[in-house]
Formats: sequence, structure tokens, C-alpha cells
Amino acid sequence: MNNTVELLAGVEDFLATLPTKLEAKAYWTLSLLQRMGSNLQEPYCKPVRGHKGLSELRVKFARDIVRLFYFHHRDRLFVVTSGYVKKTQKLDKLEIERAQRIRKQFIQESNDGQT
Repeated sequence: MNNTVELLAGVEDFLATLPTKLEAKAYWTLSLLQRMGSNLQEPYCKPVRGHKGLSELRVKFARDIVRLFYFHHRDRLFVVTSGYVKKTQKLDKLEIERAQRIRKQFIQESNDGQT
């Protein structure tokens, strides 16, 4: 049984700005998340240290690196909050904070508080 991957507002628009091959690789990686769910591991995903419940989907093509932030919600739902093109070794703190705000808002709006 497949999982569901939901791309929140702006994620598809962000992916559409990527070079064609990098965009294709990002969608391929999202399909891995859909098939594997919580069983997906490095090098494709990694928990964001210090931010409980938030993970990063890691996409690399040639020298280009993209990070898509997501979280597991309810039974088989994985919600992608946002993404950015990574240009340094460290994750961008502002992008992490943005992803956490979106996650919190999504959970509050779902009116159940379950993750």
C-alpha cells in the first residue's frame, strides 16, 4: 500500500523553477518517499537535527543540491512544506524555521494535533 505525499502551496511552483533534470530527480525522490514512507533512509532523507518531526528530502543532480522539508502526518501521509536550492554545507536556518511554521500551521488547521 502506497503512502500519500502532499505538496503544500508553493512547492510545485518551486520545483517548476528548477532545471529540467533536477526537477525530474526531485519528483523521482518524492516517488521514493511515496513508496517507502518511513522506511526511506539516507542518502535520500534525513531528520533535521534539533527540529523534532521535521525531515529533509535530499535531492542532488550533478553539482546542484535541493532540500525539500517534510513531515509525517497521521497514518500514511507525508506533507512537503517547502524547499530551496542549497548553496552551502549547512542547512539554511531561515528555511528550517519556515518549514516548522508551515508544519505547525498545518497541524493546527487539521484540528487534531496528531503527527
